[in-house]
Amino acid sequence: MPNLIRRRTVCGIGSATLAFVLLTAAPALSEGGPARGEQAFKKYAACHAMQSGEKKATGPNLFGVFGRKAASAPDYKFSEAMKKSGIVWDEATLDAYLTDPKKNMPGSKMAFPGLPKADERAGLIAYIKLKK
Repeated sequence: MPNLIRRRTVCGIGSATLAFVLLTAAPALSEGGPARGEQAFKKYAACHAMQSGEKKATGPNLFGVFGRKAASAPDYKFSEAMKKSGIVWDEATLDAYLTDPKKNMPGSKMAFPGLPKADERAGLIAYIKLKK
């Protein structure tokens, strides 16, 4: 029995856990992850800040957006659609929103048409997630 257990773990990590980590990390790594996301963010940089305390005239600061309720950033006047959305920003909600902001949240102020390429969105989300 001990040999069976030893074969099912790698460095004390169960094989199911290891498989999950590898499968969920692989897309971000293969698609450029945060480095690619930093490039993608340049499309948003005119409207959004990414450093703590930095302000832009057009959009809210995205520093620390992960885990934050939509429309809760200080010093920005959000649309009623965003205020009423009830969204808490995470990978899934950002991915859906960034695909097509106007379609996924009618009435929001976001003028950007979205990022149709999944790998570009994944990189951008990885980059945004690091900013906390």
